[in-house]
Amino acid sequence: MIQGTCRLWNISISALVFLTLYNTMLTLKLMYAPACTKPHVPAPKPKIIYQKCDHEDEKPEHYFVNLDLSLGRWDDRHKYKLFDNIFVGDKYVLLNGLYKTCLATQSSLDKMDSLIEVSKHWNGPISLATFAASDEELNSVLLYITYLRKCDKKIKDKVAFHIMITKERMPKEYVIDFQKLQELDCNNPSGVLHQFRQQFPRNKWRAKLPYPQNHLRNLARKNCQSNYVFLTDVDIVPSKGMAEALDEFLEKSECKGKCAYVVPTYELDERVLFPPNKTELIRLANKGLARPFHHKVFIYNQYATNFTRWQTTVDEGPEIHVSHPVTNFEFLYEPFYIAPDTVPPHDERFIGYGYTRNSQVYEMYVAGYEFLVLSPIFTCHWGLQVKRTRPPWREHQNNLNRKQFDGFKKEIFARYNKDPLNMMAARKT
Repeated sequence: MIQGTCRLWNISISALVFLTLYNTMLTLKLMYAPACTKPHVPAPKPKIIYQKCDHEDEKPEHYFVNLDLSLGRWDDRHKYKLFDNIFVGDKYVLLNGLYKTCLATQSSLDKMDSLIEVSKHWNGPISLATFAASDEELNSVLLYITYLRKCDKKIKDKVAFHIMITKERMPKEYVIDFQKLQELDCNNPSGVLHQFRQQFPRNKWRAKLPYPQNHLRNLARKNCQSNYVFLTDVDIVPSKGMAEALDEFLEKSECKGKCAYVVPTYELDERVLFPPNKTELIRLANKGLARPFHHKVFIYNQYATNFTRWQTTVDEGPEIHVSHPVTNFEFLYEPFYIAPDTVPPHDERFIGYGYTRNSQVYEMYVAGYEFLVLSPIFTCHWGLQVKRTRPPWREHQNNLNRKQFDGFKKEIFARYNKDPLNMMAARKT
């Protein structure tokens, strides 16, 4: 009886010792083992959907889109994602080597058909940046670009397209509907765009999501590969043969300092044909069928160009020359100009409407750039514009940017230690 009790006692002690040692070893193992982490599961890539294509010669590969929504690059404030060269013209690289000037422009979907006339007049490279505010708009932008490239060889050859999307409404996928592409009429680009525009009423998203003009201007100009950049909006149409004429002028240019070459811009009555030369443009202006850009809407936009002097300048031939320097520069001046891409960037704090182009031109002026007006070249915008009441959303954006400008002008003064327009003494608004 005693022997059995001792044996049971010994077994209990042994078991207790074993469990103690086991728990100690397990504790040590847990203490010194690597941290336990969840296995890495890569995030799913955005879907790229190519709709079925019936025709053999319209395979999706022919319209390859260089766009992966999980890549791209962020702007400085991490609000927008930018994608360079999603489509590149077949001759875009070659043209950047042949011509001294690249036309850099920006557009939303609703004005993109203007690119057709621009590409007919401008034979050099074109860099275009556009914006998509949602999955649906991105799909329409990509489909319309693909349509333009399919139907217009000049666009397919010359234009590099870049795109920007917003973090606030980041698209998760995009769809290229090649079946729908087959049905779009190549002879009616404006009609096709009108169909697309009906899906996105112009004011629907701009009231809540301002159009980032300055981001797009920087995106377009930084993707030019030539020595000079001609920065425009997509509905500003250059006179014919300008790219070649600029090559000859810039080859002989004697500018030793900082020069920006201003191209006069006119509005055209939609009933007339695009003027083939300066003489015809002046004839239209004398008949009231053309006038300086924004003359009725906001005269200060182009006033410093001095159109009266430009129209009376005697041109000895078709070669480009300097008509006159801008001598009455004032704030709010927004010329379309040609310059090296070393000019100051467009400040991206200004989003939407107000203080976008003029703030950049103002910085150029403070930095010491001279603005020289060229002749006999010009650009035109279709339609004689009339002053209308600004919609509330646009006035709201302008007021926000006006407040931003107060800080901007202080930074410009600190950067250059100059205040040629006495902006620092101006009354704060």
